[in-house]
Amino acid sequence: MSPYVRKVRTASGATAVQIVAKEHGVRRIVEHLGSAHDEAELAALIQAGREKIRGGQGVLDLAGLAPRAARQAVAPAVVDSKRSVLLWDVLTGAYEMLGLGEATGGDEGFMQMVLARLVEPTSKEQVPRVISELGVGSVSRASLFRSLSRCAGRQWRDRIAAACLSHVTGRGDLSLCLYDVTTLYFEAEKEDDLRRVGYSKERRVGPQVIVGLLVDRAGFPLRVGCWEGSKAETSTLIPMVEEFRKASGIEHLVVVADAGMLSAGNLQALHDAGMGFIVGSRMTKAPADLAAHFAWRGDAFTDGQVIDTITPRKGATSRERDRNVRDEPVWSPVEFPGSWRAIWAYSARRFARDNKTLTAQENRARAVVAGHRRPKGTRFVTTRKGDQVLDDKALARAKRLAGLKGYVSNIPATVMPASEVIASYHELWHVEQSFRMSKHDLRARPVFHHTHDAIQAHLTVVMAALAVARHLQAATGISIKQLVRELRPLQEVTITINGHHITAQPQTTQTAQQILESLNPGH
Repeated sequence: MSPYVRKVRTASGATAVQIVAKEHGVRRIVEHLGSAHDEAELAALIQAGREKIRGGQGVLDLAGLAPRAARQAVAPAVVDSKRSVLLWDVLTGAYEMLGLGEATGGDEGFMQMVLARLVEPTSKEQVPRVISELGVGSVSRASLFRSLSRCAGRQWRDRIAAACLSHVTGRGDLSLCLYDVTTLYFEAEKEDDLRRVGYSKERRVGPQVIVGLLVDRAGFPLRVGCWEGSKAETSTLIPMVEEFRKASGIEHLVVVADAGMLSAGNLQALHDAGMGFIVGSRMTKAPADLAAHFAWRGDAFTDGQVIDTITPRKGATSRERDRNVRDEPVWSPVEFPGSWRAIWAYSARRFARDNKTLTAQENRARAVVAGHRRPKGTRFVTTRKGDQVLDDKALARAKRLAGLKGYVSNIPATVMPASEVIASYHELWHVEQSFRMSKHDLRARPVFHHTHDAIQAHLTVVMAALAVARHLQAATGISIKQLVRELRPLQEVTITINGHHITAQPQTTQTAQQILESLNPGH
């Protein structure tokens, strides 16, 4: 019988790989190749055995079955190296395809910092370890920090932004962009020119910076901005949009932003610059915007109902809306110069969610009024003659508006129907997802970065990493986290047996094959 490769499970949990043969019905071990402790080592040992059987190495007389003493003298297989070749090729391929290598002058240290964040978010000090564990030669820590110094200014981020713009321009429409801001806090006791105490969404009181992110409708980054922590978030919108508009040369741009960007100055500035906007409306606007609707039709709504009307540019009430007229006005900048277009949509699902929240808030408020809980800025609790009482009017008003969501725009209905305005606004989840990716999956929060330049350099690394992540996610349909988890274990292994070097390629899984095919269609 011809010799063959056999796998044997050992008491230690490893898998021994042997070449065995049968002679006169007796199975004999020709050579013990070694023990594998993972799939990569096992694949390499099996490959080595098959090559020996084929006679490619010319070191064994398999037909004559070498004597036991000779077999015992054979050196064990030694694993020389492992390399996550598929993962590294995918990451570096995306990095170069986006033009990030060219934008940064081929800086190896910068590329390794960017890609290491995708594999295992950690400190700059740990980047060499992450890269080395992939089987890739890492640059030194000193080289990494020199790379950070080189990208501290605006030049590198501007070039990366230009590469991102080129990528997005080549794949479709860029007339609609999404914008949002977040705060990044620091473990620092004192403020400086950038890290300042300001309003924090996370209710922190320490120094922070304001970070703005402009993305396309699919969440691909176009611009990242950073301001001192005491700056009003609303004041970051116009500089960011104007900067992008100048760089892109796009005249007719529509900006979508959250209700936090809803300031009269912002909306007027965008309108005066010839840009369109879609922003979320505050619920406090609903009673005045829908006053005529409530007067004529009551407060009952049907699932999916949309009311297209107007809202005042300044002030709480509109002088251009006649409550005595049943039909809602159709907004135009000429006919209603003191108003913006307002769209209110009702959803039964949103109503159920809002109602559940309101019930919980009402119960908390009643507990505070009854003295069972300590008052702590509880909604629907007010003070009358020194006593804590339930604010029945506010509660009734909130319940009346449950299920509604408002949108403000300067785009006429003749250009964009209400359904498209609503759909465009709800694409904001892409920028929110990008922020979550930046702050959690990528851990963008530079809590221990101490200087202005270090913070700016860190955000440049994060922007490049976000671009690679969003590109790979769009191309493969899976998250960067899942992609790394799938490809990282598939390693190319080099083994030495009796002075001969054998390299085994990883056996791809079905998911890995789908990832590779989606990135290289037609190959």
